[in-house]
Amino acid sequence: MAVEIRFCRRCGTPTEQRIPELEDRPRACCPHCGYIDYVNPINVVGTIPVWDEGGPEERILLCRRNIEPRKGYWTVPAGFLELGETIAEGAARETLEEAGARVELLGLFSAIDVVRVGQVHLLFRARLLDLDLEPGPETIENRLVTIDEIPWDELAFRTVRRGLELWVQDRRTGSYGTHTEAVG
Repeated sequence: MAVEIRFCRRCGTPTEQRIPELEDRPRACCPHCGYIDYVNPINVVGTIPVWDEGGPEERILLCRRNIEPRKGYWTVPAGFLELGETIAEGAARETLEEAGARVELLGLFSAIDVVRVGQVHLLFRARLLDLDLEPGPETIENRLVTIDEIPWDELAFRTVRRGLELWVQDRRTGSYGTHTEAVG
C-alpha cells in the first residue's frame, strides 16, 4: 500500500521517493532538510465486553454504529489509539466513549492485521463492571446479546466478525488464547 507524501512535514519542500541509506524500500525524503517520512499502520483498539462471563446468562455488548463507514451496522466498541496512551488504556477509553461501559480488561485477545488499509486491530477480552450503559455520539444503541443472538450478517467489519468468531470458539472450548492473523 503506497502512500504518496508530496511535501515535507517539517519544511514544506517537495519530497523525492527514494530508498534511504540502510533502508529497504522507497520513502518520501526531503532533499532540503533530510527528513524521511515513515508511514506506518494505524492501531485500532477495542474490547469484547461480556456481562456475567462464563455464567448461564453470559452476554456480549455490541454497539450499533452512528457514523460511517458502515453506519447502522453492529460492532464491538473500538476506535483509533491516541498518542500518549497504551493499547489497554485506549481500548478501555474507546469502550467508555462508544458504549458508556466501564470494563475490567482480561488480556489481549486478538491482533488482526488489515494490510490493505494499513491498520492493526487489537481487541481485549473484557468484563463489564455494571450495566449502567450510555451510548456515546458514535453509537445509535447498545445491545447485550447471547452467542446465539450475534447478528453475524449485520456486523460492520471483517475484523469484528473474526474477533467474535474466535471468542465464540474459545468460549466453547473453555480456554481463551491470544490470536494473531491477517484479513484481506
